[in-house]
Amino acid sequence: MAQILVPSTQWQMRVPKCSTFGSPIVTKMWSSLLLKQNMKGAAKSAGKFRVLALHSENSTVNRTEKLLNMDITPYTDKIIAEYIWIGGSGIDMRSKSRTISKPVEHPSELPKWNYDGSSTGQAPGEDSEVILYPQAIFKDPFRGGNNILVICDAYTPAGEPIPTNKRHKAAEIFSNKKVVDEVPWFGIEQEYTLLQQNVKWPLGWPVGGYPGPQGPYYCGAGADKSFGRDISDAHYKACLYAGINISGTNGEVMPGQWEYQVGPSVGIEAGDHIWCSRYILERITEQAGVVLSLDPKPIEGDWNGAGCHTNYSTKSMREEGGFEVIKKAILNLSLRHKEHISAYGEGNERRLTGKHETASIDSFSWGVANRGCSIRVGRDTEKNGKGYLEDRRPASNMDPYVVTGLLAETTILYEPTLEAEALAAQKVALKV
Repeated sequence: MAQILVPSTQWQMRVPKCSTFGSPIVTKMWSSLLLKQNMKGAAKSAGKFRVLALHSENSTVNRTEKLLNMDITPYTDKIIAEYIWIGGSGIDMRSKSRTISKPVEHPSELPKWNYDGSSTGQAPGEDSEVILYPQAIFKDPFRGGNNILVICDAYTPAGEPIPTNKRHKAAEIFSNKKVVDEVPWFGIEQEYTLLQQNVKWPLGWPVGGYPGPQGPYYCGAGADKSFGRDISDAHYKACLYAGINISGTNGEVMPGQWEYQVGPSVGIEAGDHIWCSRYILERITEQAGVVLSLDPKPIEGDWNGAGCHTNYSTKSMREEGGFEVIKKAILNLSLRHKEHISAYGEGNERRLTGKHETASIDSFSWGVANRGCSIRVGRDTEKNGKGYLEDRRPASNMDPYVVTGLLAETTILYEPTLEAEALAAQKVALKV
């Protein structure tokens, strides 16, 4: 992100003033269901039958679209809540729907729910029940009306967080008084790659072949430079509708690759917003017949990988003298480089090679305006003596709860020895 702005206030659910589908469903809407069957005997030729069959199929599609777009708000107080959680791989997303008796404004108003953890790789078959705890609510851009998307985390029936529940630990970190007092802001740049469905090759690329070299695609326009803009734009609008704090989007360096930015968000909200934005993107690509990939290096060779750069600041960093606080934070991050790398995404070693705007995974570095470093500090931050830092190490498939929690823990709660600080300061050329 180019800069850290003031975070928006928490989204409040609103009932739309008008309905997108105002008339009740009537019998005549279904009258053409038997069109193909009734017309079959009267058809004089195969050609005529095909036309009639096509008309029947189009009518069915139109009726289905009307039902999908129907706003149920004028007809019932009930709403549909889509419960969303993270599956057994730690990156896959699962969801299922349930009816709620009336609109809600806070996740505490929603019931807990269960699912079969043996089918998601999160529980054994003989004890498969996993419990969903609602944690954050967003408006549903697919169903509209008062319907909602619900971000959940998962627990055993005894109330213990399951291993893939990374939100629980992050919430503990962000509820620590020292962290609360520092009001940590996050701006996360989520990169992703769009793949052709049947061949799993980037969108816009010739099957089994390669486009021209990188250069014209970053923020480019034109049929030979931009592939998947409609998906990016649809996602942008859907996130705004949902109440996600999305702040921008752009085409990336590798063709078929895109980025969007979420933030600034405070504390645990950053992870909730990224996970919900990923779910919405999965649903949009599903509708478009395109595969979403968060692989950090989807194509080997002279092509950019996909990251999830995380911009970060605390209250002390944003105030006068904040640059010294930023340098102290960088020192702490250098001391825990291995811990962060191990938690920053699977397959990240294929991306962090020291090429294609990355630092080497094996060494820690920092610099002003240097995109080849582990941590980048912007020119404005250096000039103003306060601001934020950018951690460029996280992979596109990172867990935002893990990354944001670690950044807060390392820079606010972690207290290295003076000896360790001195050695690290020498190593990374930092005067603190």
